Amino acid sequence: MAMIRKFDFGKESTEDRADANRQTASLAGLAIALFLVVVGLFIFRALHTKAILEDCLMSGQRSCSQIIVP
Repeated sequence: MAMIRKFDFGKESTEDRADANRQTASLAGLAIALFLVVVGLFIFRALHTKAILEDCLMSGQRSCSQIIVP
């Protein structure tokens, strides 16, 4: 015999709550991963800029402040 679900309007089933919690956790994980990617790109760009300046200074040039960094 097939199982028939009762419809309780106004009440959430535990399945619905579990699905909502799972979806919230997934979105939070996605937000954290995106934040880490943005921070990683910022750090990468800052270190790249410092490396270019350091390379200029190590080559003996004196006008390193005028180097345009992409």
